[in-house]
Amino acid sequence: MKKKIFITLGILFSLILITYGGIAAENAFNAPKHPSDYHIGISYDEAIQKDKPMLVVFYADWCGYCLRFMPKFNTLSKIYKDKFNFVMLNVEATEANRKLAEEVALGGYPTVYIIDPKYDNRVLISNGIYQNLSKFRVELDRFLRIRALLDKA
Repeated sequence: MKKKIFITLGILFSLILITYGGIAAENAFNAPKHPSDYHIGISYDEAIQKDKPMLVVFYADWCGYCLRFMPKFNTLSKIYKDKFNFVMLNVEATEANRKLAEEVALGGYPTVYIIDPKYDNRVLISNGIYQNLSKFRVELDRFLRIRALLDKA
């Protein structure tokens, strides 16, 4: 009797593993392979024409750190969609992107800047901050508070 119960439980356990393992494998198969597979925000040319500050991520498609950062960038784009324009800038895609990357003096990838066209201001976000979503949000909120003070002045 015990043997039948163990066999039945073993079969059920195996079926559960196969079912959920297949779902995990399918999700892994469909997961983005490059940062550019994410389509977050608007183009830099569009964003620079607006008064709203932009959060720009400079990335390269071969960069594993960039790929791991994109879900956070996507989350922020949903939270701050009314306060920031979000821009993904592949530094290898065009000559204009390469020139902008040289202008801001990138030290690695990903590099995240807040660029405010209204006040001609650029703020580099340290990777120690953007790796932690709660710290990143504190910095974004701080920037928005300071910008609100400038708007009042």
